[in-house]
Amino acid sequence: MTDVASTRRPAAARVTDRGAWFLVLPALIPILVLSVGPLLYGILLAFTDAQSGRTAATRWTGGLNFRDLLHDTLFWESFRIGLVWAVGVTVPQFLLALGLALLLNQELRLRRLARALAIVPWAMPEVVVGIIWRLVYNPDAGILNETLHDLGLGDGRDWLSGLGTALPAVIVVGVWAGMPQTTVALLAGLQNTPRELHEAAAVDGAGAWRRFRTVTWPALRPVALAVTALNLIWNFNSFALVYVLTNGGPGGKTRLPMLFAYEEAFRYGQFGYAAAMGCAMVAVIAVLLAVFLAGRLRGGEDA
Repeated sequence: MTDVASTRRPAAARVTDRGAWFLVLPALIPILVLSVGPLLYGILLAFTDAQSGRTAATRWTGGLNFRDLLHDTLFWESFRIGLVWAVGVTVPQFLLALGLALLLNQELRLRRLARALAIVPWAMPEVVVGIIWRLVYNPDAGILNETLHDLGLGDGRDWLSGLGTALPAVIVVGVWAGMPQTTVALLAGLQNTPRELHEAAAVDGAGAWRRFRTVTWPALRPVALAVTALNLIWNFNSFALVYVLTNGGPGGKTRLPMLFAYEEAFRYGQFGYAAAMGCAMVAVIAVLLAVFLAGRLRGGEDA
């Protein structure tokens, strides 16, 4: 019969665990207070009729907000716009960043300077980026319309106020603003690819495209999957950039889900309903993360 005392963990191990928890607490407490706490409070708020400036007590309404959300055509339209925005920014962002990363990975003159300049948009706050691009798109004195006029391509237009041009114009800004961080991540992945593999493939007569397909991309694939998934989530949750550029207009053509929830909460004072929108968006992000993790695990098994 096994001695019970022998199955217990040594006292030194228990002391080490307590010490580890003590060291983790300074980082864990801010996460609980600033992230987990507000998230749980927002989920709780979604099941109430909380409103701003209300004197009566907040009541528990169960799933009423979510039932109303299912029939809210404006929210689902903003949801569709959010998906178009997220995909429309993420895909070109990745392709352009991949090309730039491949270029910056070459032995070029002033390569370090070029790498530093490539991350400048990433260092700029989104509000500043939005203001700069509002000036670029200005219908009267913007550099874009002035350039088109000088090239004889017309007198230009109001890009951010046109029903057919507002969303594409905002997507261009999103691609420009988010491309540097994707470039940095892909460049790091490229630099971790063993150069000997490229040299061996070149000796075997493989061209540039074949070397990329058989050597570069397999090594870069995990980084590409991770950065694409994160970009998709970040872009779907975008707020500040679109808010500064168009404030959701014209006619709601650029009203992303986060903008819609913001308006419901702080313009119309419907905190409970806005919290339900936030919960719906968290559920979508959780699904995207689940798909991403499943793809990573499947890719690991295939490898």
